[in-house]
Amino acid sequence: MRSGNLPGTVELVHLDVTDDNTIAQAAENAQETHDSIDLIVNNAAIAYTGPRTRTSMHESFNTNVVGPMRMAECFAPLLAKSTSPYGPRIINISSRAGSISHRLDKDNMIYDTPFVEYRVSKAAQNMLSVCMVWEYGKLGIKTFFYCPGFTESNLSPMAKVENGAKAVAEGARPIVDIVEGKRDGEEGLFLIDGGVADW
Repeated sequence: MRSGNLPGTVELVHLDVTDDNTIAQAAENAQETHDSIDLIVNNAAIAYTGPRTRTSMHESFNTNVVGPMRMAECFAPLLAKSTSPYGPRIINISSRAGSISHRLDKDNMIYDTPFVEYRVSKAAQNMLSVCMVWEYGKLGIKTFFYCPGFTESNLSPMAKVENGAKAVAEGARPIVDIVEGKRDGEEGLFLIDGGVADW
């Protein structure tokens, strides 16, 4: 299947990013069937809404931070072999909920919503992404982190179109510009649709 103007075949693979064996097996399977891959989009996330506990914090970091880290580590050898005209890239889906300045904005629509595990883990994911720019840049792999904004998902009961959330296609559409190299000059910045967000 093809996607927009992107060259070649687009294969969507969904993984349990909290299971190292699953990630390693997927990378091994990819090596057996493909000479290279061009892109990883790390979109997995969880957001707790109940009481904050040690477990809820650990699980948030396991999915939102450690998962993207392990995906990059396991798939980097295949990414480094990419022949895409745009070059290989990793896109981590972030959130302005992880922005420290955004958290302090009293006019923000979710200012009075705790989401502590999600906010803290997404802030950590942003730092991880910057570290990945440094680490995987040595292999010719670009790393981006992008916040699609309030988009329809199963992340929370409020993330519905009827509550003002963007449709999935609308939130994801700007990712094509990242894939096609149109935002390469902004690698390492906190990307949003049409601009950059504050840390």
